[in-house]
Amino acid sequence: MSGKKLTPEQLEHAAMLLKAMAHPIRVAILALIEGKRMTVTQIYEALKLEQSVVSHHLGILRDKGILLSERDRRNIYYSYKNDLLLSVVECITSC
Repeated sequence: MSGKKLTPEQLEHAAMLLKAMAHPIRVAILALIEGKRMTVTQIYEALKLEQSVVSHHLGILRDKGILLSERDRRNIYYSYKNDLLLSVVECITSC
């Protein structure tokens, strides 16, 4: 651990990100997307979940600034907004 002090704002932001990630389906989505761009269809088929359930959780992850969404014609692609979050997901999935 580094001796870096975090401001109250940074701590609040970190807590908000972790809360948004703290759901089994969201962890599964983040682990699946890891470093890729994926559509809702690709995600719900891979996780064997209902499309509406996946869309709901993707919306939360997007609204909290964890995922980006990009429309390409008929598809919306999801990817990490910040690649540094990959290390958080890797830590969560390996623990």
